[in-house]
Amino acid sequence: MKRLVIASGNRGKLGEFADLLAGSGFECVPQAQLGVDDVEETASTFVENALLKARHAARLTGLPALADDSGLCVDALGGAPGLYSARYAGVHGDAQANIAKLLEAMRDVPEAQRGAHFYAVIVLLRHADDPQPLIAEGRWPGRVLAAPTGDGGFGYDPVFFDPGHGCSAAQLDASIKNRASHRGRALAALRTQLDAL
Repeated sequence: MKRLVIASGNRGKLGEFADLLAGSGFECVPQAQLGVDDVEETASTFVENALLKARHAARLTGLPALADDSGLCVDALGGAPGLYSARYAGVHGDAQANIAKLLEAMRDVPEAQRGAHFYAVIVLLRHADDPQPLIAEGRWPGRVLAAPTGDGGFGYDPVFFDPGHGCSAAQLDASIKNRASHRGRALAALRTQLDAL
């Protein structure tokens, strides 16, 4: 089994990656177990940030690295919080503050205009200087709820309504969410590329 460093410190993402990559032939190792800290996300696109994270982890560990960058893009807010989803309220990873800021920004937006989607791009580098990274993306359409609903998932899941399942992302069973989600879709596309190699 080939070792693959997962370039993330986000527990929710690490759990999803472990589930989604089960049976892939990779032993997935979180970067923290190998002494790798998060790299600063200084790029202006999701794909560039994912590449920064994967390259950093691959360079420090000598292993192939997988990273994602993802966010919630809200139509009525011109795509915000988007690239800044994890730090929308100012502190990286403060989900409750991020949700509160989002709901305040959406307070007067009518139901019909609350469209949004989660977006994820996943990259896999075979080594730090890999000139041909594998890149896959996934999109999960839905809308922003007026109040949090459900206690599963992480991040914006309690305020993201999935019309296909008729509930919030936080109300979905993890196995169903993993198949429906932006990250699940991107990883499925990446696995297709891996299988083709």
